[in-house]
Amino acid sequence: MISRKKTSMYNLIYGIIGSFVTTIFAIIIPRFFILSYGSEMNGLLQAVRQIYVYLALLEVGVGEASVLALYGPVAKGNKSAINEILSATNYYYKRIGCIYFLGVMGLGLFFPLTLETNIPYQTVCMIIILQGMGGVINYWVQGKYNMLLRVDNRSYVTTNLGTITSILIDISRIILLFQGRSIIAIQLTYLIFNLIKMIYVSWYIKKHYKWLDLTVQPNLNALNQKNSVIIHQISGLVFSNTDILILTYICGLKTVSIYSMYAMIYGMVNNVIQIIANSVNAALGQIFNSDRKKYEEIQEAYETYYLALVFALFTIVAIFILPFMGLYTRGADINYIDKKIVVLFTIYQLLNYGRNSSGQIIGFAGCFKQTQSRAIIETVINLIVSLTCVFKWGIYGVLLGTIAALLYRANDMIYYANVIIMKRSPWPTYRRWILNFGVLLVCVFVNSKLQLQINSYVMFAIYGVVIGSLIFILFLVVNSISEKKARGIALHYVKEIFYKR
Repeated sequence: MISRKKTSMYNLIYGIIGSFVTTIFAIIIPRFFILSYGSEMNGLLQAVRQIYVYLALLEVGVGEASVLALYGPVAKGNKSAINEILSATNYYYKRIGCIYFLGVMGLGLFFPLTLETNIPYQTVCMIIILQGMGGVINYWVQGKYNMLLRVDNRSYVTTNLGTITSILIDISRIILLFQGRSIIAIQLTYLIFNLIKMIYVSWYIKKHYKWLDLTVQPNLNALNQKNSVIIHQISGLVFSNTDILILTYICGLKTVSIYSMYAMIYGMVNNVIQIIANSVNAALGQIFNSDRKKYEEIQEAYETYYLALVFALFTIVAIFILPFMGLYTRGADINYIDKKIVVLFTIYQLLNYGRNSSGQIIGFAGCFKQTQSRAIIETVINLIVSLTCVFKWGIYGVLLGTIAALLYRANDMIYYANVIIMKRSPWPTYRRWILNFGVLLVCVFVNSKLQLQINSYVMFAIYGVVIGSLIFILFLVVNSISEKKARGIALHYVKEIFYKR
């Protein structure tokens, strides 16, 4: 049996490799779309993706409730309990898949009628249907298996599969673009490769989990937190995805294209953070539910270096995103350069991802019902401020709404995780925030004095590697010096991984 440390390392290594490869294509393809089909089509594709994020609410928290329920049985190797939980997950997912399919068809028929666009109705309809069929496949076949792999610390399996299929999809899209094929043909590639992923995941589960039996009596009670989980999922969806929907109807698809371009760049950084967090998430969840004292020790070091990573990455983005955007959107039909968006997006992402170490504790403890009222307040703040400000300030308004909600919820999560669950002071977490934010301000100030001239991708790459490396080192050194206890714990586990025979 593979150890937690090895599987966590596999998750991290393969995740980073996958992120690097897919990021290259993610940078290349949107430019081709903008130049080939225009900003309006790019905005439409982004709007459709956000629509499906909301349609995923049909899942009503089943996935996260399943993950929470599986942590204990997987940690103890209780195969009977695992079968009962996954049987319940399968029970719900099959029904959700049928409703999701009807939702996809309904969106395809009626959503195009609500848009003010020059894109033909039939084209919008087919884009929506082809984009949504992958979700149908996920609910009907592989969704329940993904939950098991995630909790069993084998996320690297789906990560590698996702990397390979993403590469094949992107290569196919590029070829079709250069051949001048229609957007419908390009969207069809998603469906084809989702079918391939379904076949592979099913084969992998049958090979490595021969004991898995979904015909057993489902333990529906194990997923009794699913209705509480949905409140948190709605909150997460609102601050992550409402902006684009509001902009779609109030500011138009070209404005959505501008927003989505910045979201794309920050999204690449988000992927790296998520990969690193997910690589150890399953192991931490199992430890939390089996050895609380050990978890408290590990979490001290994890939070320190997680926050250092988050602030370092977003500092680099804040410094280099405008030079990159200038090169990337050269020749586009609208202007994409805006310093205010950079400031607001950076604050938004810092608050969003900086709070995740506290959010993990709440999730591991299963405190979804206890904190659902807080998630509702977050959602209300976001919607009220966004809808109030968007008419006056457009993109800035929706970002201010998201930031306002996160200022409340990030602080609330830090307090709840530390004081209510861990029975300790939240000050160490706040201290790390203050320290890293101070380093960020120093880096941005120094960069403003350097006034770098970046006029080509070669210069961008050179400055990015050199300055980015220095920023990483600075955050690592400052946090290691400031957090002596966390440094000692981290060094202990690093030595165990690399030197233990």
